[in-house]
Amino acid sequence: MTPIDDSALSPARDMRPWLDSYSADHQNPTNRLLHWICVPLILWCAIALMWTIPVPSSIGRPGFWAVCALVLAFTWYWKQSRRLGTALLIALAAFALLTELAYRELGPSSLRVLAFAVFVVAWIGQFVGHLIEGRRPSFLTDLAYLLVGPAWLMDKLLRRFGL
Repeated sequence: MTPIDDSALSPARDMRPWLDSYSADHQNPTNRLLHWICVPLILWCAIALMWTIPVPSSIGRPGFWAVCALVLAFTWYWKQSRRLGTALLIALAAFALLTELAYRELGPSSLRVLAFAVFVVAWIGQFVGHLIEGRRPSFLTDLAYLLVGPAWLMDKLLRRFGL
């Protein structure tokens, strides 16, 4: 991976430097396929796990902490790219809705167990992909890449549909 000037990654800039850097670490087709499967699963699991964190009834209801995290993530995406921010808002809202339904159906304990198990398996898939790629995961150089992964997939999806 070529080093990127940190000033190029400031919130005032667009998302392209982040996406290009992420792409450089994800060239192998098997690794890319594993990311298409694992990144959305990991994103959902993170939301689901936060959804199960107890919330004092005086400040909100189940899901409050997850929604707070989603608002922060959306804010970062929006500052980087209005196009990706808008698309990711829709995806994040869909994951939140799915999580609320799962919470109602399974309850917090079962949802937590399911989300944790899927989270572990999906991360194993990510690391297998990077072993095949021969490159370490991008987030090991900067934790912001944990947010870039979903944006990278969304960018590819939007481009595939000509948006």
